[in-house]
Amino acid sequence: MLQQHTASQRYLSTRGGSYDFSFEDVVLKGLASDGGLFIPEEIPTLPSDWQKQWRDLSFQELAYNIFSLYISEQEIPRDDLKEIIHRSYSTFRASNVTPLKTLDESKNLHLLELFHGPTFAFKDVALQFVGNLFEYFLVRRNVGKEGKNREHLTVIGATSGDTGSAAIYGLRGKKDVSVFIMYPNDKVSPIQEAQMTTVLDANVHCISVEGTFDDCQDIVKALFADPETNQHLRVAAVNSINWARILAQITYYFHAYFSLARQTGSDNPQVRFVVPTGNFGDVLAGYFATRMGLPTEKLVVATNENDILHRFWKTGHYEKDPVHGREAEGGLTEDGVKAHSEGVKETLSPAMDILVSSNFERLLWYLAYGTSRVEETNRRRMEAGDKVKGWLNQLKSEGGFGVSDDILAAAKQDFESQRVSDKETLDTIRSIHSQQLPSAHQTNGSMNGEAAPATKGSEHNGHYILDPHSAIGIAASFCSIENNPSAQHVALATAHPAKFSHAVELALKDVPDFSFETVLPDQFVGMLDLEKRITQCKAEWQAVRGIVIKEVEEELRELR
Repeated sequence: MLQQHTASQRYLSTRGGSYDFSFEDVVLKGLASDGGLFIPEEIPTLPSDWQKQWRDLSFQELAYNIFSLYISEQEIPRDDLKEIIHRSYSTFRASNVTPLKTLDESKNLHLLELFHGPTFAFKDVALQFVGNLFEYFLVRRNVGKEGKNREHLTVIGATSGDTGSAAIYGLRGKKDVSVFIMYPNDKVSPIQEAQMTTVLDANVHCISVEGTFDDCQDIVKALFADPETNQHLRVAAVNSINWARILAQITYYFHAYFSLARQTGSDNPQVRFVVPTGNFGDVLAGYFATRMGLPTEKLVVATNENDILHRFWKTGHYEKDPVHGREAEGGLTEDGVKAHSEGVKETLSPAMDILVSSNFERLLWYLAYGTSRVEETNRRRMEAGDKVKGWLNQLKSEGGFGVSDDILAAAKQDFESQRVSDKETLDTIRSIHSQQLPSAHQTNGSMNGEAAPATKGSEHNGHYILDPHSAIGIAASFCSIENNPSAQHVALATAHPAKFSHAVELALKDVPDFSFETVLPDQFVGMLDLEKRITQCKAEWQAVRGIVIKEVEEELRELR
């Protein structure tokens, strides 16, 4: 038993078969042995004076206060945790890490820029932290050990574009860690692929899989469950199935709230967070922030044409193939092929081209637990785990499942959803670019006293350029504003526009002085011409297992 840990510092599995894990356990394991995802036994509540005490804290200070609620001092002493946080965010180009920008004052529309990290994507906020956690735990475990006695971690991840490079930049060159990233062949942008494959550190391995992101994600889960893989290697997860990814992202919801409070002069602004959503990790962090006590009016799940989540909130059915009612039919005629059980619709927002959202499982557990009539805590937890396990078995065997009316109603308390087509995505990029930014953004990049550095590409002659994923968040915000005009809307900007130059050029090709160079940061210049290292592989987990075991053995042989 973890006697000195609070309930929010002990972890269990969403499928009911694993309990009483420490933070270090869940970070290094990634996935529970029963196939479930780790969650805290309880979501902590904030101190009564949190708004007063936290209002003027820096991003790093907020992160420390939040992380401390989920990580026992017995596992990571407070000074060590502060140092890990400092190192993780010292790599960001923005001094306040995730600056908030106003796009339209008349509509109370704001953009939370999450792309100021090393790889220009929101994944850096979590993966810089996760990389340093892996290093911290391994250094501590390997004190006084040499050669074969040293613990070695094999990090395995799947990416639809941004997770891969963020994980690689967080782990490259770190001692006692090998990192393997799978991505779907020809289904990530050229810049995204180059950011991964041009990193030539010996501990970095990129695998191009002949399949979809869902295939890659299924391979990760198969490897974690495979006895032979676990016999040879200590595997760890870097995808958002790893709890530390979700934890790290909670911070920027609080940071945005306080930025908005200072900007609007309100002690308690009514705010809706609008989140471009694929694997459900980013918006789930907002759910944890809300459950902790952040006064969120609503979390808006913004999907592209792969709209399984949007259909769930409309119908209560979570289905790969939309079969329940007209509202569940999915794509519009002009969008082409609808999402279905045989594949994923390819869109202009490829990082969101996901059929099954892994982190949705975590929300399902909380919904099942929250609506249960069982009073005894442990029995209630087990019941919730059994429900989740049953739903996911049904998803695997039948392609979908439905939930009861009370569970759907509970889901609608904190969330609503919007679906955005490719056409709407392009229209939104054009619409935002056509508007002049508020004057606060045109004087030394500052906004109401906060650092808002001008990153080459996100602004062009006083006009803002969105990447296609961020455009989905803005398009969904427009819909939400029509019904809730008084609320402050904060859309999450998940990537720099240069990472998706095709969609940006397609949207802005008729703008007289626009060119690709406009959105290209200096760090990307010449990247496509650099030497690359890639391993090609079929979408078969046994083939990937062979590659991983062989490469790790060769890597260790050279080191020892």
